[in-house]
Amino acid sequence: MAEGILKRLFGDVVIYILLRLPLKTLLRFKCISKTLYAIIQSSTFINLHLNRTTTTNDEFILFNRSIKEAHNEFKSVMSFYACSHNNCDIHSISPDLDVPNMKPSISSVSHRLIGPCHGLIVLTDTVETILINPATRNYRILRPSPFDCPLGFCRSIVGVGFGFDSIASDYKIVRVLEDYGDPPFYDFALRKWKIDVHELTIDSWRELDYMELQLPHIHRYPCSEMFYNGATHWFGRTETVVILCFDMSTETFRNMKMPDACHFKDRKSYGLVVLNDSLTLICYRHPGCIIDLTKDFMEIWTMKEYGVGESWIKKYTITPLSIQSPLAVWKNHFLLFEYRPTGVLFSYDLNSDDVKELNLHGWPQSLRVTIYKESLTLIPKGSEHSTQVQNF
Repeated sequence: MAEGILKRLFGDVVIYILLRLPLKTLLRFKCISKTLYAIIQSSTFINLHLNRTTTTNDEFILFNRSIKEAHNEFKSVMSFYACSHNNCDIHSISPDLDVPNMKPSISSVSHRLIGPCHGLIVLTDTVETILINPATRNYRILRPSPFDCPLGFCRSIVGVGFGFDSIASDYKIVRVLEDYGDPPFYDFALRKWKIDVHELTIDSWRELDYMELQLPHIHRYPCSEMFYNGATHWFGRTETVVILCFDMSTETFRNMKMPDACHFKDRKSYGLVVLNDSLTLICYRHPGCIIDLTKDFMEIWTMKEYGVGESWIKKYTITPLSIQSPLAVWKNHFLLFEYRPTGVLFSYDLNSDDVKELNLHGWPQSLRVTIYKESLTLIPKGSEHSTQVQNF
């Protein structure tokens, strides 16, 4: 019956109707008929759905944090939230998930939650990397990098990025690693940069040949490592503080100037978000410092013209807050942040200056938040030797 009705409908009309339906409904419709399954699963429909017109009302919160279970035993928990109106009265939209393979020995303070990029998100620690579509509840555990640290050296991961290469039409993960002399023979002269890139379609790691590469010292914050305008962004330090960019298509680095008022000498910390479709910088007092209520204001800068350092504009000046780290901006006016030192999630309304506790908490410094819109984007299956795409 359903097949006969669908065949009588004009194909474009069916697609137009399907694009207006919630994602959960689309996933159910895949089980109704082979025709609907083929339409919804097709790359054409997935791309149309990804590029459909949306508003901030279509945004959801993905909240990841570490929960202490026993002495030195923690688990990584992922939660999904939405709100009914244009406020910050959030409610859960599905049960919490225990994140697979994320088993920190101390806590999840080293975890990185990166994305979204076309609806996909990467969660990674120092060992495991998991690619997730929060909307479809699909995930795949990626194979680890095969490249070992040279004998006599130690290695640390100082930067991780995830984004889309529009030229190769592939998703990539990039890692910036630093090799340094193994203690007690530590020698600054032995410091070397290594760059690993993982291409998801073929599920393969490769090293970039940057033998003489000189990079700024990368500072990692919970609200950084962001993909925007084809590039991953980190905070770096040379003589001044800069934004280090890695173009996913050309696989080249460049430095981007920050506002003159932003520097490390007065103990400032930083976050990167997208606000009203513009690259946005959050400048706040370093969480290890005592806050002076007369001068330690938080500043929010937006970049009017991407890549032009002189186009930074100070958008907001905020009363000093006891903030561990900014985490995300929701609906273009709710700043979500971790309140120090409690490990509790708060919101700050950029329009009304209202501060609100959201009654969401985790181990201090383990809170991670990303804002996503539902998509049908498929997780690349990789090669025949890759791990399988699974469901939460």
